[in-house]
Amino acid sequence: MDVEVIGAGISGLTSALRLAEAGHAVRIRAAEPPSRTTSRVAGAMWGSTFAGPADRVSGWATESLRVFRGLAGEPGSGVRIAAGTLASASGTAPPPALFPGVEVGHAPAPPGFAAAFAITVPVIDMRVHLDHLAGRLRDAGVGIEIGRVGSLGEAATRADVVVNAAGLGARHLAGDPALRAVRGHHVVVENPGLDGFFMTEPIGPAWTSWFVHGDRVVLGGVAQEDDEDLAPRAADADGILERCATVHPRLRGARVLAHEVGLRPVRAEVRVESEPLGAARVIHDYGHGGTGVGLSWGCARDVAALAAA
Repeated sequence: MDVEVIGAGISGLTSALRLAEAGHAVRIRAAEPPSRTTSRVAGAMWGSTFAGPADRVSGWATESLRVFRGLAGEPGSGVRIAAGTLASASGTAPPPALFPGVEVGHAPAPPGFAAAFAITVPVIDMRVHLDHLAGRLRDAGVGIEIGRVGSLGEAATRADVVVNAAGLGARHLAGDPALRAVRGHHVVVENPGLDGFFMTEPIGPAWTSWFVHGDRVVLGGVAQEDDEDLAPRAADADGILERCATVHPRLRGARVLAHEVGLRPVRAEVRVESEPLGAARVIHDYGHGGTGVGLSWGCARDVAALAAA
Protein backbone atom coordinates (compact mmCIF):
# COMPACT_ATOMS: atom_id res chain seq x y z
CA MET A 1 0.00 0.00 0.00
CA ASP A 2 0.88 3.65 -0.31
CA VAL A 3 1.44 5.01 3.22
CA GLU A 4 2.02 8.55 4.45
CA VAL A 5 3.43 8.88 7.97
CA ILE A 6 2.87 12.25 9.64
CA GLY A 7 5.65 13.09 12.12
CA ALA A 8 9.42 12.56 12.23
CA GLY A 9 9.89 11.90 15.93
CA ILE A 10 10.58 8.47 17.39
CA SER A 11 7.02 7.21 16.78
CA GLY A 12 6.94 8.34 13.17
CA LEU A 13 10.38 7.02 12.28
CA THR A 14 9.93 3.59 13.88
CA SER A 15 6.46 3.19 12.36
CA ALA A 16 7.75 4.18 8.93
CA LEU A 17 10.61 1.71 9.21
CA ARG A 18 8.35 -1.19 10.21
CA LEU A 19 5.94 -0.36 7.38
CA ALA A 20 8.75 -0.15 4.82
CA GLU A 21 10.13 -3.47 6.04
CA ALA A 22 6.66 -4.94 5.46
CA GLY A 23 6.90 -3.94 1.79
CA HIS A 24 4.72 -0.82 1.72
CA ALA A 25 5.60 2.35 -0.22
CA VAL A 26 6.21 4.81 2.62
CA ARG A 27 6.93 8.51 2.83
CA ILE A 28 7.16 10.77 5.87
CA ARG A 29 5.74 14.27 6.00
CA ALA A 30 6.55 16.34 9.08
CA ALA A 31 6.43 19.91 10.29
CA GLU A 32 9.98 19.54 11.63
CA PRO A 33 12.95 17.30 10.79
CA PRO A 34 13.99 14.68 13.36
CA SER A 35 16.64 17.04 14.76
CA ARG A 36 13.93 19.50 15.85
CA THR A 37 11.41 17.10 17.37
CA THR A 38 10.63 16.56 21.04
CA SER A 39 12.15 13.10 20.68
CA ARG A 40 15.55 14.66 20.04
CA VAL A 41 15.68 16.15 23.56
CA ALA A 42 14.55 13.01 25.40
CA GLY A 43 16.87 11.60 28.10
CA ALA A 44 16.31 8.71 27.28
CA MET A 45 15.92 5.47 29.19
CA TRP A 46 13.78 2.49 28.27
CA GLY A 47 10.73 1.92 30.45
CA SER A 48 6.95 1.68 30.38
CA THR A 49 4.30 4.14 31.56
CA PHE A 50 1.61 4.72 34.16
CA ALA A 51 -0.77 5.58 31.30
CA GLY A 52 -3.14 3.09 29.74
CA PRO A 53 -4.36 1.03 28.14
CA ALA A 54 -3.16 -1.36 30.84
CA ASP A 55 -3.63 -4.44 28.67
CA ARG A 56 -1.34 -3.11 25.92
CA VAL A 57 1.45 -0.91 27.30
CA SER A 58 3.38 -3.81 28.82
CA GLY A 59 3.52 -5.55 25.46
CA TRP A 60 4.67 -2.37 23.73
CA ALA A 61 7.42 -1.90 26.30
CA THR A 62 8.51 -5.53 26.11
CA GLU A 63 8.81 -5.44 22.32
CA SER A 64 10.76 -2.18 22.51
CA LEU A 65 13.11 -3.71 25.08
CA ARG A 66 13.77 -6.63 22.73
CA VAL A 67 14.63 -4.31 19.85
CA PHE A 68 16.79 -1.95 21.92
CA ARG A 69 18.77 -4.87 23.33
CA GLY A 70 19.51 -5.95 19.78
CA LEU A 71 20.45 -2.42 18.72
CA ALA A 72 22.86 -2.10 21.65
CA GLY A 73 25.23 -4.37 19.74
CA GLU A 74 25.21 -2.16 16.63
CA PRO A 75 27.79 0.64 16.33
CA GLY A 76 26.20 3.99 15.62
CA SER A 77 22.74 3.06 16.93
CA GLY A 78 23.00 5.34 19.97
CA VAL A 79 21.80 2.50 22.20
CA ARG A 80 23.75 0.93 25.05
CA ILE A 81 22.90 -1.20 28.06
CA ALA A 82 23.62 0.76 31.23
CA ALA A 83 23.38 0.16 34.96
CA GLY A 84 21.64 2.88 36.93
CA THR A 85 19.89 3.81 40.15
CA LEU A 86 16.26 4.59 40.88
CA ALA A 87 15.93 6.53 44.15
CA SER A 88 12.77 6.79 46.22
CA ALA A 89 11.93 9.32 48.92
CA SER A 90 9.03 7.13 50.08
CA GLY A 91 10.97 3.88 50.07
CA THR A 92 8.56 2.34 47.57
CA ALA A 93 10.00 0.09 44.87
CA PRO A 94 9.04 0.88 41.26
CA PRO A 95 5.97 -1.07 40.14
CA PRO A 96 6.95 -4.15 38.08
CA ALA A 97 4.76 -2.89 35.22
CA LEU A 98 7.15 0.02 34.64
CA PHE A 99 10.06 -2.31 33.80
CA PRO A 100 8.50 -5.55 32.51
CA GLY A 101 10.94 -8.41 32.19
CA VAL A 102 13.81 -6.60 33.95
CA GLU A 103 15.16 -7.47 37.40
CA VAL A 104 15.12 -4.65 39.94
CA GLY A 105 17.60 -5.04 42.83
CA HIS A 106 18.51 -2.98 45.88
CA ALA A 107 21.17 -0.27 45.94
CA PRO A 108 22.60 2.02 48.63
CA ALA A 109 20.25 4.96 49.19
CA PRO A 110 21.75 8.42 48.61
CA PRO A 111 21.41 10.91 51.49
CA GLY A 112 17.86 12.19 51.74
CA PHE A 113 16.26 9.11 50.18
CA ALA A 114 14.53 6.23 51.94
CA ALA A 115 15.57 3.58 49.42
CA ALA A 116 17.27 3.02 46.10
CA PHE A 117 17.05 0.31 43.49
CA ALA A 118 19.53 -0.98 40.91
CA ILE A 119 18.42 -1.65 37.36
CA THR A 120 20.14 -2.35 34.05
CA VAL A 121 18.26 -1.22 30.95
CA PRO A 122 18.85 0.30 27.51
CA VAL A 123 19.80 3.98 27.52
CA ILE A 124 19.41 5.82 24.24
CA ASP A 125 21.33 8.85 22.99
CA MET A 126 18.53 10.34 20.94
CA ARG A 127 20.75 12.60 18.84
CA VAL A 128 22.50 9.49 17.53
CA HIS A 129 19.49 7.17 17.50
CA LEU A 130 17.28 9.43 15.40
CA ASP A 131 20.09 9.84 12.88
CA HIS A 132 20.50 6.06 12.87
CA LEU A 133 16.79 5.58 12.10
CA ALA A 134 16.84 8.26 9.41
CA GLY A 135 19.77 6.49 7.78
CA ARG A 136 17.96 3.15 7.78
CA LEU A 137 14.92 4.83 6.25
CA ARG A 138 17.04 6.38 3.50
CA ASP A 139 18.48 2.96 2.74
CA ALA A 140 14.90 1.65 2.49
CA GLY A 141 13.98 4.40 0.05
CA VAL A 142 11.84 6.36 2.51
CA GLY A 143 12.12 10.13 2.27
CA ILE A 144 11.22 12.84 4.79
CA GLU A 145 9.37 15.83 3.36
CA ILE A 146 9.22 18.89 5.59
CA GLY A 147 5.87 20.66 5.54
CA ARG A 148 2.79 20.98 7.68
CA VAL A 149 -0.19 18.73 7.03
CA GLY A 150 -3.39 20.75 7.19
CA SER A 151 -5.66 17.82 7.97
CA LEU A 152 -5.82 14.05 7.98
CA GLY A 153 -8.30 14.32 5.11
CA GLU A 154 -5.71 16.15 3.04
CA ALA A 155 -3.17 13.38 3.68
CA ALA A 156 -5.78 10.75 2.80
CA THR A 157 -6.02 12.14 -0.74
CA ARG A 158 -2.39 11.09 -1.25
CA ALA A 159 -2.26 7.66 0.39
CA ASP A 160 -4.13 4.44 1.11
CA VAL A 161 -3.07 4.61 4.77
CA VAL A 162 -2.19 7.65 6.86
CA VAL A 163 -0.24 7.19 10.11
CA ASN A 164 -0.86 9.99 12.59
CA ALA A 165 2.36 10.07 14.63
CA ALA A 166 2.42 13.84 14.98
CA GLY A 167 3.03 14.02 18.73
CA LEU A 168 1.37 17.11 20.17
CA GLY A 169 0.33 18.07 16.63
CA ALA A 170 -2.13 15.16 16.74
CA ARG A 171 -4.29 17.30 19.04
CA HIS A 172 -5.26 19.40 16.01
CA LEU A 173 -5.11 16.69 13.36
CA ALA A 174 -7.30 14.23 15.29
CA GLY A 175 -9.41 16.89 17.03
CA ASP A 176 -8.45 15.30 20.35
CA PRO A 177 -8.92 17.53 23.43
CA ALA A 178 -7.64 14.70 25.66
CA LEU A 179 -4.10 15.31 24.35
CA ARG A 180 -2.23 17.86 26.50
CA ALA A 181 1.20 19.44 26.55
CA VAL A 182 3.50 18.87 29.52
CA ARG A 183 6.64 20.99 29.30
CA GLY A 184 10.04 19.46 30.04
CA HIS A 185 13.46 21.08 30.45
CA HIS A 186 16.88 19.40 30.36
CA VAL A 187 20.26 20.93 31.11
CA VAL A 188 23.13 19.29 29.22
CA VAL A 189 26.53 19.49 30.91
CA GLU A 190 30.05 18.28 30.25
CA ASN A 191 30.58 14.87 31.81
CA PRO A 192 32.69 15.17 34.99
CA GLY A 193 33.32 11.41 35.04
CA LEU A 194 29.90 9.85 35.58
CA ASP A 195 28.49 6.71 34.03
CA GLY A 196 25.03 5.14 33.79
CA PHE A 197 21.95 7.01 34.95
CA PHE A 198 20.05 8.17 38.03
CA MET A 199 16.38 8.97 38.49
CA THR A 200 14.07 9.77 41.37
CA GLU A 201 10.34 9.12 41.16
CA PRO A 202 9.13 11.22 38.17
CA ILE A 203 6.02 12.34 40.01
CA GLY A 204 4.90 15.93 40.42
CA PRO A 205 6.33 19.10 38.88
CA ALA A 206 10.03 18.34 39.46
CA TRP A 207 12.41 15.44 40.06
CA THR A 208 16.10 14.59 39.77
CA SER A 209 17.63 12.62 36.92
CA TRP A 210 20.68 12.32 34.74
CA PHE A 211 21.61 10.20 31.75
CA VAL A 212 25.20 9.85 30.61
CA HIS A 213 25.92 9.87 26.88
CA GLY A 214 29.68 9.79 26.45
CA ASP A 215 31.18 13.19 27.13
CA ARG A 216 27.86 14.82 28.01
CA VAL A 217 25.25 14.33 30.73
CA VAL A 218 21.55 15.18 30.32
CA LEU A 219 20.14 16.51 33.61
CA GLY A 220 16.44 16.78 34.49
CA GLY A 221 13.70 17.25 35.04
CA VAL A 222 10.41 19.14 35.27
CA ALA A 223 6.80 18.49 34.22
CA GLN A 224 4.78 21.67 33.74
CA GLU A 225 1.24 20.94 32.63
CA ASP A 226 -0.45 22.91 29.86
CA ASP A 227 2.67 25.04 29.43
CA GLU A 228 3.82 25.35 25.82
CA ASP A 229 6.67 27.82 26.26
CA LEU A 230 9.73 26.44 24.46
CA ALA A 231 12.14 29.04 25.85
CA PRO A 232 14.57 27.84 28.56
CA ARG A 233 13.97 29.36 32.00
CA ALA A 234 16.74 30.23 34.41
CA ALA A 235 14.69 29.16 37.45
CA ASP A 236 14.08 25.70 36.01
CA ALA A 237 17.73 25.29 35.02
CA ASP A 238 19.00 26.43 38.43
CA GLY A 239 16.67 24.01 40.19
CA ILE A 240 17.74 21.09 38.00
CA LEU A 241 21.43 21.83 38.49
CA GLU A 242 21.06 22.19 42.26
CA ARG A 243 19.03 18.99 42.71
CA CYS A 244 21.47 16.95 40.63
CA ALA A 245 24.56 18.41 42.35
CA THR A 246 23.05 17.71 45.77
CA VAL A 247 22.87 14.00 44.92
CA HIS A 248 26.17 13.86 43.02
CA PRO A 249 28.57 16.70 43.98
CA ARG A 250 30.77 16.10 40.93
CA LEU A 251 28.02 17.73 38.88
CA ARG A 252 28.38 20.99 40.77
CA GLY A 253 30.16 23.44 38.53
CA ALA A 254 30.04 21.16 35.47
CA ARG A 255 30.20 23.26 32.32
CA VAL A 256 26.76 23.79 30.81
CA LEU A 257 26.67 22.86 27.12
CA ALA A 258 23.01 23.41 26.28
CA HIS A 259 19.45 23.87 27.49
CA GLU A 260 16.78 21.72 25.84
CA VAL A 261 13.02 22.20 26.15
CA GLY A 262 10.34 19.91 24.77
CA LEU A 263 6.59 19.39 25.04
CA ARG A 264 5.52 15.89 26.02
CA PRO A 265 2.26 14.80 24.30
CA VAL A 266 0.36 13.43 27.31
CA ARG A 267 -2.87 11.46 27.22
CA ALA A 268 -4.53 9.22 29.82
CA GLU A 269 -4.30 6.39 27.28
CA VAL A 270 -1.80 6.04 24.47
CA ARG A 271 -3.75 5.90 21.24
CA VAL A 272 -2.81 3.19 18.75
CA GLU A 273 -5.85 2.34 16.65
CA SER A 274 -7.22 2.44 13.12
CA GLU A 275 -10.31 4.16 11.73
CA PRO A 276 -11.70 4.78 8.23
CA LEU A 277 -11.02 8.10 6.55
CA GLY A 278 -13.00 8.31 3.32
CA ALA A 279 -11.55 5.77 0.93
CA ALA A 280 -8.39 5.56 3.05
CA ARG A 281 -7.61 4.62 6.64
CA VAL A 282 -5.85 6.50 9.41
CA ILE A 283 -3.78 4.75 12.06
CA HIS A 284 -3.18 6.83 15.18
CA ASP A 285 0.05 6.47 17.15
CA TYR A 286 0.29 9.28 19.69
CA GLY A 287 -0.16 10.31 23.32
CA HIS A 288 2.93 8.58 24.74
CA GLY A 289 3.83 11.38 27.14
CA GLY A 290 7.38 10.97 28.43
CA THR A 291 7.65 7.32 27.34
CA GLY A 292 7.56 7.64 23.58
CA VAL A 293 11.02 6.12 23.33
CA GLY A 294 10.26 3.25 25.69
CA LEU A 295 7.10 2.24 23.82
CA SER A 296 8.23 3.16 20.31
CA TRP A 297 9.07 -0.17 18.73
CA GLY A 298 6.11 -1.98 20.27
CA CYS A 299 3.69 0.65 18.99
CA ALA A 300 5.37 0.57 15.57
CA ARG A 301 4.85 -3.20 15.44
CA ASP A 302 1.13 -2.69 16.06
CA VAL A 303 0.93 0.12 13.48
CA ALA A 304 2.33 -2.24 10.84
CA ALA A 305 -0.12 -4.96 11.92
CA LEU A 306 -3.06 -2.54 11.68
CA ALA A 307 -1.95 -1.48 8.20
CA ALA A 308 -1.94 -5.11 7.09
CA ALA A 309 -5.31 -5.93 8.64
